[in-house]
Amino acid sequence: MNSVVKMLLKRIGTSLVVLIGVSMLIFTIARVIPGDPARIALGPNASIEQIDKLRERLHLNDNIITQYGYFIKDLSNGNLGISLYTNRPVTTDIAQFLPATLELVIFAGFFMVAFGIPLGIIAAKYKDKWQDHSVRILALLTVSAPSFVWAVILMLLFAFFLPLFPVAGRIDDQLLLPDNITGFLTVDALIDGNFTVFVNAIWHILLPAFALSLSGIGQAARLTRANMVETYKKPYIEMAQAFGFSAKRIATKYAFKPSLIPSLTIIGLDFAAMLGNAFLVEAVFAWPGLSRYGVQVILRKDLNAIVGTVLVISAMFLVVNIIVDLLITYINPRIRLAKGQ
Repeated sequence: MNSVVKMLLKRIGTSLVVLIGVSMLIFTIARVIPGDPARIALGPNASIEQIDKLRERLHLNDNIITQYGYFIKDLSNGNLGISLYTNRPVTTDIAQFLPATLELVIFAGFFMVAFGIPLGIIAAKYKDKWQDHSVRILALLTVSAPSFVWAVILMLLFAFFLPLFPVAGRIDDQLLLPDNITGFLTVDALIDGNFTVFVNAIWHILLPAFALSLSGIGQAARLTRANMVETYKKPYIEMAQAFGFSAKRIATKYAFKPSLIPSLTIIGLDFAAMLGNAFLVEAVFAWPGLSRYGVQVILRKDLNAIVGTVLVISAMFLVVNIIVDLLITYINPRIRLAKGQ
């Protein structure tokens, strides 16, 4: 069997074990934190009989092992239960809110790679010069402040002081939403041939996506610079310089590719982490995504929705890690050869 296929199957198996562990952990935590989910869901005016009936329906009177057994049984049938927050199936809520967060994170990931890596290359190419110092200061500023701080700053600057971008939402209220095919508003607008909605959706997503990506941009720039500076010390780079290759060719062809591998791992982790960290940016820009939904269900101790949201975000995190491993294996032939031994 091909070594890459073996690695992929192994990672998928490991990921399934991790998901089982995550489900057990979050299931336990959600049930031991203070507060009665039935009382919170029904409100202070609910009678004891109503609360007892809901507790019975949620199996809250059983021990935690029995409750977990019911959960696994429902999960095997693709059922995550009913959300006490929306009174809808949790799978329906996730299907509605996840695409918005994924679209936001994909745009943020694009900004992280498109700006962070080139800035790191420039800083390494002009080490200890003004370009390098500027990139390092910029990276320090973006990494040191949380995403929601940048979200507020960008909103104040470019939505209020300079009203160039919309303040909130995925689309203007007066526009009609395209048919929900993928859940990605930009993609659905293109499929529908509605370029007005497409441009409007792009205009809405740029500011929150850039705010979410700023920390990752700084991290990518710092890592790329550090790795490339180390790569510039390698003998083959000195040989390329001795042969008179241009600085641009050395930077982009000979120094960048070996430096990309450690940077790519951290970039992948940052990209996956944005799925869970997006809730503050979503709150600032009133973005109807899964991260914002997750915070709301946690505040209401909505057990089914909490477990479902965490499992989906964990699964996406593991999928991104697998994709990064495949990319690294593709970029570095030595890894493929080592796995094939």
